[in-house]
Amino acid sequence: MDKLPWIILSAGDNVAVATGSIAPGSTVAGITAREKIDPGHKVAISDIPLGSPVVKYGQAIGRTTAEVKAGDHVHSHNLHFENDRLAATANSAPETATAEDKARSFMGYRRADGRAATRNYIGIIASVNCSTTVCRAIADEANRTILPHYEGIDGFVPIVHDQGCGMSSTGDGMNVLHRTLAGYTRHVNFGGVLMIGLGCEVNQLTLYGQSGAGASKRHFNIQDAGGSRRAVERAMGMLREIAADVGREKRVPISIGEIIIGLQCGGSDGFSGITANPALGVAADLLAAAGGTAILSETSEIYGAEHLLRSRAVSDEVARKLDEKIGWWEDYVALHGASLDNNPSPGNKRGGLTTILEKSLGAVAKGGRSPLTAVYGYAERVTAPGLVFMDTPGYDPVSATGQVAGGANMIAFTTGRGSCFGCRPAPSLKLSSNSALYASMEEDMDIDCGTIATGDATISGKGREIFELIVDTASGKKTKSELFGYGDNEFVPWHLGATL
Repeated sequence: MDKLPWIILSAGDNVAVATGSIAPGSTVAGITAREKIDPGHKVAISDIPLGSPVVKYGQAIGRTTAEVKAGDHVHSHNLHFENDRLAATANSAPETATAEDKARSFMGYRRADGRAATRNYIGIIASVNCSTTVCRAIADEANRTILPHYEGIDGFVPIVHDQGCGMSSTGDGMNVLHRTLAGYTRHVNFGGVLMIGLGCEVNQLTLYGQSGAGASKRHFNIQDAGGSRRAVERAMGMLREIAADVGREKRVPISIGEIIIGLQCGGSDGFSGITANPALGVAADLLAAAGGTAILSETSEIYGAEHLLRSRAVSDEVARKLDEKIGWWEDYVALHGASLDNNPSPGNKRGGLTTILEKSLGAVAKGGRSPLTAVYGYAERVTAPGLVFMDTPGYDPVSATGQVAGGANMIAFTTGRGSCFGCRPAPSLKLSSNSALYASMEEDMDIDCGTIATGDATISGKGREIFELIVDTASGKKTKSELFGYGDNEFVPWHLGATL
């Protein structure tokens, strides 16, 4: 069978997306192109009357401003998005998981508190910017002198940042920083944690206690240790004791229902919303059906499609929480003289995107079609299974940091331009939206989703491939970003509030 030069993203769509240039007069699947259709642009696959919804991703992305015939180019000249959100069309069913999918297990670490880990790191966490250099020195020394003696430890990871002092001890800024750091200190992929402060900072170590990991969770201040070099020496003694405990951990079979994966996209291109994101959505559906958790985030990038996500909420309370997050963002950006309701940029339009809803649907696609079971604030601990939403900015390092603080033990990150990213202690998979990117940056990309656009793979088939790689990675297979060493510099807590 000849490969079709377009993709139909969902049953019920009345437009397809061209994967290559379609010449006027050419006939595909019984439909004759009435004009040239460029790659990434929409072609009508049925007649669409004036004022009727244009449906893509199984959802209305706007209404026609002229009568559209099958084979017409559908874009800004005959499609617009009304200020009021269009009513959500019926949600398509999530990808079907088999009984075998639901019974799957991965080889992970079972912690003493019952949680499941995909990696076995030891974290060296800074409470304040002033202790970051010492934390890096401690991690470097531990990786050089202690790690070679423990095959079962994945490494010593410095978690450092630029906050912790010069800020109010109360309010949103401190609350978010504390919640984020607390999430990392208890992260399941850290078998042990050593937290280092300076001693006089606003963000005191006493806020974090020493409970949660038994003898494998310690902390001290540099000033109490007698200076930087002595702090490194003191840390080595503690870390040898922690490593002796953590190094005994062994991988055991664990249900894939205990995988919690954060969904990210960055450096997007015209194919992100039609290849990598929908394919990741299929994998998210399969994981959710098996009892696992997928965290959709980036609130500023789902704006315009939030009512469609809302329509999938399992309760009025979940829908209300999502509305509250959107309302907060509208007030937040207005305070800074900005707006969330931006039309697609000229570059987006050249790539085929017409409306803000269409653009947002591409981002939402990575969440699949499962019901929305819960909504969380930034870095809040995620406890609900299925598809959940966490309120974060669209900036990828900040967003992923919140997801990991909330408990994500894996990250899946789609990109069309080639974002390089890792997020230790959570292994991070990179999914390229086009094959040219995969070919040019294969050492950074784990899966090529561009084969969907070429017709060599289906969205469902590629989603299944991603799902299998998620299970393998949870079991210990190294991602490309892990092999290179990404993840030490990508810890970026959301910075809210005044710098004093």
